[in-house]
Formats: sequence, C-alpha cells, structure tokens
Amino acid sequence: MASVEQELLALERQFWTGGSKFYQENVDESCLIVFNRDMAGVMSNKDIAATVKNGNRWKDLEIKLKGLVTPSEDTTILSYEARATRESGGRYAALVSTGYAKRDGRWKMVFHQQTPLA
Repeated sequence: MASVEQELLALERQFWTGGSKFYQENVDESCLIVFNRDMAGVMSNKDIAATVKNGNRWKDLEIKLKGLVTPSEDTTILSYEARATRESGGRYAALVSTGYAKRDGRWKMVFHQQTPLA
C-alpha cells in the first residue's frame, strides 16, 4: 500500500499533467484557491475544472517536497517546489501548497496555493 506522501505526490503530478476530467474527479465540491489576482477565493469543482485547457498542459515536471503535515487522519497538507515546462515551451517554477481532505476513502483537493519563483 502506498504511503500518504506517495499518494498525494501522484495526485499532484496528475493535477499538473491531467485534463479537466481528472480535476472533476479529484477536487472537492469547493476549493480555496490562491493562485493569482484573478484566481483567489473559493471556487467550485466545475469552475476549477474549466480552467484546464487541453493542449497546453505541463511536461518535464520536477517536484521537490518541502514538507507534509497530517493534522488528522482525513486531512493532509503538503508543500513543494515545482519546475515544469508548458507543452508550448514556457518554463515555470513555483512554491506550491495543497490541502487534501479524505472523502469516501479518497483524497480530494480542498486548498491550493502557488507562489511563482523568479
């Protein structure tokens, strides 16, 4: 059986590379997003999934875990440094934090924050 860390890092990789269907299946009904000025606040699963554009996902993803806390059996928050390249070629680096809650035995994203690195 995979550890919580392995499970959540696998989910994180899919959030970077997967499509809107993956988001629909793995984001909670509502999620607090702190991404940029236009994406800061509570968003619905449907609205978050709609932000995923096919054809411009990420590749060459590198994740370096910075920390993981599990305040309860059904709540975990992880932080990591991510570096990736858009399929169109643009490079991106950020410090990322994601909070998960366990719903019916599955981890669901309930919080996501990114701080771009220079």
